[in-house]
Amino acid sequence: MSEFIKGEAEILAIYDGTAYVPFACLTSNEISESRSVIESQTKCNPGVVTKTAGTYSYEISLEGEYIKPETSKESWAEIRDRIRDVDGSTINWRITTTYADASTDVEYGTAVFTELSKSAPAGDELITFSASLSGSGKPSATDPNA
Repeated sequence: MSEFIKGEAEILAIYDGTAYVPFACLTSNEISESRSVIESQTKCNPGVVTKTAGTYSYEISLEGEYIKPETSKESWAEIRDRIRDVDGSTINWRITTTYADASTDVEYGTAVFTELSKSAPAGDELITFSASLSGSGKPSATDPNA
């Protein structure tokens, strides 16, 4: 029997130097992993293309609602400060998925913010934001801050 997991069961958090803090009221987050393919041909085997695994990379994208800075969550303003940081410092992140039986699956990684945008429509609409992170290395089950 399969068990479906709702998106709200997964929390993306950022390490603030002391603890992992959830990102500001996310409406969605996504991790996309890829591996390049290296193709080659030799004169020893004309017309035959050999493929081997190349480099691994991942991207994280997130969307959320704008909240007031200095709360218990990483707000748009704090993310903005991180992306504007002169050295473009990397961040440590954690994704925790909690299942119906209360067991969890946790992944950790390091990434750099590469994009940030904010939308403030007129009317009753909320201010929202989206951001992208480019991963460094590979995600792991081991907390680099432990």
